Order: sequence, then C-alpha cells, then structure tokens
Amino acid sequence: MNTYFVAGHAKLPAGMAAQTIYETLTVTAELDKKHGVVIEVSCTLATEHGREFISRILRGYCLEDGIEEPVKLIKEHYLGKAGSALATAVKDLYKQYEQQKK
Repeated sequence: MNTYFVAGHAKLPAGMAAQTIYETLTVTAELDKKHGVVIEVSCTLATEHGREFISRILRGYCLEDGIEEPVKLIKEHYLGKAGSALATAVKDLYKQYEQQKK
C-alpha cells in the first residue's frame, strides 16, 4: 500500500449541529506516502456541503509544504462556528503526519 491514513482532532464549540452527534471534530486524510500529498479528505462536520468544502481546501495539497496555507484558507473562507476547531484539527493532522516521518 502506498498511502497513509492520518487523523486530526479538536473540540467542537457548544451550540453546533455536529456537536449533538460528536464531541470532537475529526479531519481525516489519505496521503501519498512518497510525497505527502492529500489524496482524499473527510471530516465530521454535520453537513455534506461543509465536509466537501473542507475537502476542496485540502485535496491535492502537499503536507511537505507545511500546514500554514490550508489553515489560512480555512480561517479566511470558513465562516461557521467550527472554523477554529477545523484549523486545530488540521494542525493536529499535520502533527500526526510529521510524527510518522520520524
């Protein structure tokens, strides 16, 4: 197999639809082992539209380039309550990726 499956987690803010289902927000990604490119993304946002929006931000991004650009895009373009949790979960996902490289 030539891919990794990586997950990042963050606590959801109170009052969100997704919080009635999950206590934490999870962002998962399948990554190409050789280059660290995001092949597929999923997250536990409540709406399909929100999940697809985050997927479009991350799909095709190379984690070898760091995580600053996707976090910046989330902060600038995702205006829902989960914005900070999404940024934190993506940073955690990156941290997990970095740890597996060691």
